Amino acid sequence: MPAKTKGFHVFRSRIQNIAKSSMTKYVLRRLLYLIPIFFGILIIVFVATRMAGDPVKLMTGLNPRITAEARERLTQYYGLDQPLYYQFLKFVWEMLQGNLGNSYAIRGGTPVTTLVGDYAWETFKLQLAALFFSLLIAIPIGILSARKQYSKLDMTVTTTSLVGTCIPIFYMGIVAILIFSYTLGWLPYGAAHSLDPSRYPLGSYLLDELWHLFLPAAVLTFAELAPVVLLVRSSMLEVLRQDYILAARASGLSERTVIYKHALRNALIPVVTYVGLYFGGMLAGAPITEKVFNWPGVGRLYVEAIGKLDFPVITGITVFVTLMVLIANLITDIAYAYIDPRIRIE
Repeated sequence: MPAKTKGFHVFRSRIQNIAKSSMTKYVLRRLLYLIPIFFGILIIVFVATRMAGDPVKLMTGLNPRITAEARERLTQYYGLDQPLYYQFLKFVWEMLQGNLGNSYAIRGGTPVTTLVGDYAWETFKLQLAALFFSLLIAIPIGILSARKQYSKLDMTVTTTSLVGTCIPIFYMGIVAILIFSYTLGWLPYGAAHSLDPSRYPLGSYLLDELWHLFLPAAVLTFAELAPVVLLVRSSMLEVLRQDYILAARASGLSERTVIYKHALRNALIPVVTYVGLYFGGMLAGAPITEKVFNWPGVGRLYVEAIGKLDFPVITGITVFVTLMVLIANLITDIAYAYIDPRIRIE
């Protein structure tokens, strides 16, 4: 058999094995399950925006010189004189083409996809930094606290975490600005970068972005740190009581091997769930943090759109967030099978 033909048969055999695998079938089932959920959310969002009032009146409400004839032409242009089901189908069709409409009140009728794209990177930058540092700090602290249950260290970590979950994030943001920006003058109090290049640290734009990122990322990290520490601690305590952990210790394995090779992998399942949900809602940003620090992210854009009743922007961000949440949930479910060997997807 020629080498090319043999290689083709091997490749086809591997593809068939993948298609027949339980994981592939599970992913396909989940995708089919997510489609009606997504369209159900689209229907709810669409009906909610229509119940809020006439989009043309909302769009032109701040223009005292617009005439009734102009409103009528806009109504016909946007297809708002058509039946509701036709408007919904048109909305879905345009959404599938990447058109989510234009903003009513933000940046003079800019397309919603352009607005979200302009703000998304700043949101991802802030959220990823906060998530990375919160996990980097919380996982070792949670493990140490669980290993030394009821010790002074454990009581300190638990008490501090509980206090951290009770402090509103906007309060932490305001206090951080007052201390580190106004009183000490170490860090800028808002925005993602300096408008004047002469203010760049060492003349570097990258350092200027990191300088502006530090304070909001630190506040958001502290806000996320407390619940993750408590989550890791409780999960680790539960795993350490399992029979297979006792058997691993009885077999003479070192405590480090028992903790980090056998216990941690299973204890991280709740953390994976948390990270999956966090990634799903990442595009929505942290509206309160972004508003307090005047951070140009999607969260602040969402708040601004709500304040101005800019329903195309509200709808567009909701659609993007819905997609990310559904995809993140799918990836999280798949990750369970690789993290915990007890989980089997049939």
